[in-house]
Amino acid sequence: MSKTLESPRNHQTLKIIKSAITSRLLLLSLILLWRTLIDPYDTSSPLDPDCLSTDHQQQERHVIQFPRIGSAIEDSIVWDSVYFVRIAQCGYEYEQTYAFLPLLPACVVLLSRTVLVPLVSVIGHRAVLALAGYLVNNVAFVLAAVYFYRYTESLYALLSLGGLYHLISGASNVAVLWFALSGCARSNGVLNAGYLCFQTMHQAYDAVFLQKRAHLAVKVLIVGALRCICVFIPFIAFQAYGYYNICHGHSLDETRPWCEAKIPLLYSYIQSHYWGVGFLRYFQLKQLPNFLVASPILSLAVCSVLHYVRSQPEIFFSLGFRASNGEKRPTASPLSLDRVPESNSSHLKEKSSAKMQDKYTVRQRKQRIKGDNYVLLDEYDSLEKPRYLSTFIVPCTLHLLFMAATAFFVMHVQVSTRFLSASPPLYWFASRLLTSPGTGKRWGYMIWTYSTAYILLGSLLFSNFYPFT
Repeated sequence: MSKTLESPRNHQTLKIIKSAITSRLLLLSLILLWRTLIDPYDTSSPLDPDCLSTDHQQQERHVIQFPRIGSAIEDSIVWDSVYFVRIAQCGYEYEQTYAFLPLLPACVVLLSRTVLVPLVSVIGHRAVLALAGYLVNNVAFVLAAVYFYRYTESLYALLSLGGLYHLISGASNVAVLWFALSGCARSNGVLNAGYLCFQTMHQAYDAVFLQKRAHLAVKVLIVGALRCICVFIPFIAFQAYGYYNICHGHSLDETRPWCEAKIPLLYSYIQSHYWGVGFLRYFQLKQLPNFLVASPILSLAVCSVLHYVRSQPEIFFSLGFRASNGEKRPTASPLSLDRVPESNSSHLKEKSSAKMQDKYTVRQRKQRIKGDNYVLLDEYDSLEKPRYLSTFIVPCTLHLLFMAATAFFVMHVQVSTRFLSASPPLYWFASRLLTSPGTGKRWGYMIWTYSTAYILLGSLLFSNFYPFT
């Protein structure tokens, strides 16, 4: 890529990084302010009982040089961070702790035993673990912002957005690695396999109906299946780890109920047994306030899906196999933003010149092969319509639709905001409203106002252990 193109991109990347860091510093300042002015609802966060297992002996008790600083950091361990810090400190001690996947605790342990180890004698071991968690999540937030611009739960957002970016760029194997790691951060990371299924479906169609090569279609399906399996492996391995620790070697009297199930899935049992998660189980009158809390993000999700469906019905309902004019698309998956190599430029210029004169076929797609990765290119994406309405939005929109439905019908609905925070269509739709004239722009400003209020209220309540998520 030429320097003239690289320079603006690098400038924009630095701008995104500065904005992301500024937002983190602002949020941290708000948290410190609220913690100073308001007493926390739950004051049990400093409690630090000994680990149950002798395999996870606590760090030797040092004489802490700055105990007040360490205590202040430990006081900030609230909500799910209580579990993550405890897992990093003592491993998986209780059955319900297996609801929290191991990637974040592993990163916390690694950081606390390497870069931050000199701070153990300064602020204490548990405070160092908490500080490591802050660093991992905030660095992940900044990097996630960069990936989102190029194409949360910060660690999960980074891995999901990074995987999607690499998939769209044509680096499918790299994308598989990122998606697999996202499954180590949150259980819904396995849903990212849907992007690979979508890509495989189009590649197989291309091989059978356009290239007339059945053997290539078989290869595509096998490779696609293996890539999806790789995304599922970390989550399945963690479930097997839980089964071995809780079910293996115990008598029938001590065996937990889920151990005897045909598919002994620990995660779903924990969610159902300890947190009451299940289809329509949250539909109770007393939960109406929580549905109201979740209504803004769920409304934004529904509106973003409906906007794309109404704007591109042919593309959406045909799963990308038909163009907006109803014609069959000549190539496979829309998951790429790359351009055709320069070696084919002269041929493509002649071909594109002719096609641009045809008002019915201005969005013809070209295909190139990079190893085993099929990369599909929207040649006229920027000429006819913005990328927000491109075909590759189909799997993103379907992913958001499934996540929103799960949040509304199955989960504790008040977690919808952070559950959906890694879904790109939400931000694309909101930014489109902000740049639209008239009523659309007013709605965009309402979303901006809500987001600002959410940050202010969230930093107040969440950091002080009040019910907010």
